[in-house]
Amino acid sequence: MGAPKYVLLSYDREAEFEGEEGYEETWAFCQDVTDLFANPPPPVRETYELLGCVPEGPLGEALAHARASGSAPLGELALEILDKAGAAVGEWHLEAVRVLGDCPCPRDLTLWDVTIEGTEPDHNPYDYPRCPPLSPGYRLSGPEGGSYGRCRDLARIRELRNDPMEPPARLLGCSPRGALKAALDSGEEDLGHAKLQRVDCSGRPVQAAAEGELRAWIPSARGPGLVDLTLDMWSERPPLAAREVWELWDEGRPKAPNRWALCGTEGRRFWLGTARDNREQGRPDRSPDTTYHIDGRHITDLPGFFCALGEAVNGPGGYFGWGLNALNDCLRGRWGAAPPLSLVWHDSEVARRCLGVTPEAVHRPPTFSELVTFLTENRVAVRLA
Repeated sequence: MGAPKYVLLSYDREAEFEGEEGYEETWAFCQDVTDLFANPPPPVRETYELLGCVPEGPLGEALAHARASGSAPLGELALEILDKAGAAVGEWHLEAVRVLGDCPCPRDLTLWDVTIEGTEPDHNPYDYPRCPPLSPGYRLSGPEGGSYGRCRDLARIRELRNDPMEPPARLLGCSPRGALKAALDSGEEDLGHAKLQRVDCSGRPVQAAAEGELRAWIPSARGPGLVDLTLDMWSERPPLAAREVWELWDEGRPKAPNRWALCGTEGRRFWLGTARDNREQGRPDRSPDTTYHIDGRHITDLPGFFCALGEAVNGPGGYFGWGLNALNDCLRGRWGAAPPLSLVWHDSEVARRCLGVTPEAVHRPPTFSELVTFLTENRVAVRLA
C-alpha cells in the first residue's frame, strides 16, 4: 500500500471566511482520488445590446463592417457609468467583443440599438453595471481610452444553456478517524462538509485540492478497514496540470532547480501557485545590493520567467511573483529580496526569442524588452549573460 496522497479535513465555511485557524479536524488519509482534475470551461460569451447608442470611432467602423459582412471584431470595450451630471462613477468591461449588428432604437429613431457579444473579465467589480437615477447612461471607450461613443442603457440577452453535470470526486482507500469514523460507525447519512488537501510522501500538506460535501461511502477494495468516499464538489476543480505539478512535489519542496521546466505552460502557471503556498513565512530579506543569478535556459514563456526568478531569489521551488503586479508587490520587501538588487540573466537569448510573440492575444504577455524595462524601473539592475 502506497503512502496517502491526500488528507481529508473537516470544513467550516464560516470559520474559513473569518480566517480562523486550527478548527480543522483530520477525518481521513486517502490513497488517491478519481475525477478530481478538470480544466476550467472556456469563458462564457454573452450577448448584449447597447441601447440608444451613438457609435463613434472604432465602434462605428466595426458596425459598418458588421452591416456589410454579418459581424466584425472590436476587441476590448469599457462602459463608463455616468451620474446625473455626466461624471464617471465606475467602469465595467468586456473583452474579445464582436459587433453583430444593429437596428433603429424604437424610443429615438436618431439612435441605434447595437448588438454585441463578449466575455466578462474576472476583474469586473460587479456582475452587471447599473446606472444611478437620472443618469444619461454610459460613455463607451476602448483599451487606450479613445472614444467609442455613448449609449443610454445596456441589456443582456440570456440564452438557456444545458451545462453538463460534473461527476463527484471519489476518494479511494481512506482511513476514517475522528468524527467521520464515528458517523460511519453509527450509520449517519449526513457525513458533513470536508476539505481535501494534497500531501507529500511525509504527510505534509502541499496545497488545497477541493471543498465539498461527503455524500456516500462504500468499503474499499484497497484494504480492510478502508473506505471509498464520494465528495460532491462545490469548489473549482484543480486543472489537469495540477496532477503533474503535485507529482513533482511528492518528495516535498524540490531540492533540485528547474523541476518546473518539466511542465508545459499551464503546469508552470500552476507551479507558481504551489510555490507561493509553500513559501517560507517570516524569512527575512537578503540585504540590498545582493546579486541573483537567473537560469534562463528554460524561459520559453512568461510563467517560466517567474518560475526561474522565484528560484533565483528563494532557491528551488521558490516564489517571487507570478505576474507583473505580484512582482511589484514582492519588490517592496518581505518576499526574500528587496531593491536595489542586481540580476544576472544567463542564456537570456532564449527569452528574447520566445516572450511576447503573440500580438493577436487579448492580453499580450510582455516582451523580453518590456520585462527588462519593468525590472530596471523598479531598481533591479539587469545584466544579460
